[in-house]
Amino acid sequence: MDITLIGLKSHAWGRCLLVQVENKQTRFEAKWYYYVVLGLVDVEANFLVVKAYQYTSITSVVLLDCWSIPCVMFLTFIFLKTKYRFRKIAGVVVCVAGLVMVVFSDVHAGDRSGNSQDLLHFFDPRKGDLLVFAGATLYAISNVSEEFLVKNADRVELMSFLGLFGAIISAIQISLVERNELKSIHWTAGAAFPFFGFSLAMFLFYSFVPVLLKMSGSTMLNLSLLTSDMWAVIIRIFAYHEKVDWLYFLAFVVVAGGLIIYSG
Repeated sequence: MDITLIGLKSHAWGRCLLVQVENKQTRFEAKWYYYVVLGLVDVEANFLVVKAYQYTSITSVVLLDCWSIPCVMFLTFIFLKTKYRFRKIAGVVVCVAGLVMVVFSDVHAGDRSGNSQDLLHFFDPRKGDLLVFAGATLYAISNVSEEFLVKNADRVELMSFLGLFGAIISAIQISLVERNELKSIHWTAGAAFPFFGFSLAMFLFYSFVPVLLKMSGSTMLNLSLLTSDMWAVIIRIFAYHEKVDWLYFLAFVVVAGGLIIYSG
């Protein structure tokens, strides 16, 4: 759950920040309300993308999440004054073409499941796709903001306050929006393990994100995350025993081609 992840991140990085402050090695580089807004954006980005898994497939989520790449390029060009050559822009255009194929595939899948009332209740690819697009846009805003703060403020300060305010926002949102879902969970070892496993994995991911942002920037971060697409297809086939529409494979090839063009 988001609150577990963010609380763990806040505790770990907060201790580092307290040590620095006590040793007078640092001072706060950015206003606290910047971190409040960033925490809100980050929490909602995670919420929307995770919520999308309820309505669409894992392959759709990881492929459509690539929408964050053109958003990041646009935001870094406008606010960070990053320059992109024509080849890189062309690569992103090809990636977006691959995403369009995924959307068409999901629309087709939604039409095929329209005759089943049970599937229709739980499976709504179009709604899931919209949630992913919204979440990916917020991810882009979060990544670009973090890149700016990492390069102009302090990494430990960013992670500490992002975790602190993110945990508060998550707790409020859970109490208002997800209270019934939380009560309905039967807490067994089998049910709790995926939650804490997800939280631990995301804690490690978020701990290394600022390092990559400082070294390579938010565009390269989002491009690097595209390697998850391959694992998503493998997991869907072998773990969930689901059939993958042929358009997914074509979209994967197109997105891979766009990445090659971008990196060339």
